[in-house]
Amino acid sequence: MQFFWHLFDPRGALLIALIFLPLERLMPTDENQPVLRSGWRTDVAYFLLNRLPAGLGLIVLVVAAVLAGDILVPPTVKASIAALPLWLQVPLLLLLADFVFYAAHRMCHFVPVLWRFHAIHHSAENLDWLAAFRIHPIDQMMTKGMSLIPCFTLGFSEAAVAIYFVFYQWHAILLHSNVRLPFGPLRWVLASPVFHHWHHADDPRAWNRNFGAQLSIWDLMFGTAQMQHDALPRSYGVEGEVPKDYLAQLAHPLRRQRGVGDRIAASEEAPFRP
Repeated sequence: MQFFWHLFDPRGALLIALIFLPLERLMPTDENQPVLRSGWRTDVAYFLLNRLPAGLGLIVLVVAAVLAGDILVPPTVKASIAALPLWLQVPLLLLLADFVFYAAHRMCHFVPVLWRFHAIHHSAENLDWLAAFRIHPIDQMMTKGMSLIPCFTLGFSEAAVAIYFVFYQWHAILLHSNVRLPFGPLRWVLASPVFHHWHHADDPRAWNRNFGAQLSIWDLMFGTAQMQHDALPRSYGVEGEVPKDYLAQLAHPLRRQRGVGDRIAASEEAPFRP
């Protein structure tokens, strides 16, 4: 029930704003980026309105995952996982959930119909904490929703799921934020803001890199990592026209489109090595 309440609790949204607004002023990555940058009204709409449709969709997936776990996962497996100490459950859940996210996220870049929805997230031309919320509800069900499946099918404790969920939420916002926070050697394990900013780069050579949500290890393992940490992309966004306002963006993936495969085709080029 705490998971469900968190999806709709407005206090959490207010806390996020109170933390990241001053952080981006105190230690910005891009000192010249204004608070009211291009597209901020659209992202505010996502921030305030998207919780309901995305939350309802995620609830459906969570209920389905619980039922699937009861049917498909042997009780002995669930009992064994539940019996693990919390300090072991949390990293195990992080590994499993992030691997599922990596796979789902990568599919969203290579399957044209999924890319139509995911392209909305990539249409942000400026990255900051608010841009993290520009996600089409169907896209969120595909990426975030899929990563929740291990949480509710394999018998992890409520405490482990709660810790993972909080880490996922705050880390996802940090990844998109305009906050200068070097990860040092940890960047080879944990995804950093620079790591994820390269994922959003509007440069064909850098497309389809850095799919991991919390971890960079899957990209390193499967050859999709772009690990430059001494510079940021010059620009962000997607090829082609994407509407600017919230409601038009929600409807945009449902229309017949041309050029949706541009980024997918570019993925066959050699990896970006600046």
